[in-house]
Amino acid sequence: MPKYKVEHYEKKIRRHFDPLVEEQELLVKQFKTEATKRIVDKLSKKMGADKILNAFKVAEEQMKKARQDAKTFFKKKAKQDEKKTLTYSMRDEEISLSDCEEQLREWAKELVDRELRRRPEGEQLAQLEAVKQRAMDIVYENGDDEAIAKALDDCTNKIGITWVVDTSKIKRISA
Repeated sequence: MPKYKVEHYEKKIRRHFDPLVEEQELLVKQFKTEATKRIVDKLSKKMGADKILNAFKVAEEQMKKARQDAKTFFKKKAKQDEKKTLTYSMRDEEISLSDCEEQLREWAKELVDRELRRRPEGEQLAQLEAVKQRAMDIVYENGDDEAIAKALDDCTNKIGITWVVDTSKIKRISA
């Protein structure tokens, strides 16, 4: 089959499937976001990370205050004595509370992804992607245009897409 025909079929498959897949992905994403928020707290408590995070939060607040006090002190001393200059770094590249919270969110997302595959939204997304892949396989595995059209019509009818559109019932547009 010529390359231009394969490209035509690929574009047509994307044109039919991509809006459906994107719509389903939005539904899945909405559920995923809500579920991740709920699961982070549960996961944190279950793992015992909530105690560590609370202690981290208190320590970080104390450290922030200590840093600010140190900056104020050294800047004030440098201003008082013209000969003194600040040669130290004011940055800290250590682990932070937000790093820990982000790690928990990532772990929660993995749990949500597993749960999502069992929900109707996830199953429907997987089915749409499988039918799209099957449609692409049909194009690559067949060389005859009529066989491709028939196979694609059979494949896409299962999800409500008509591959071969009957144009005989379309009214003529008068000029």
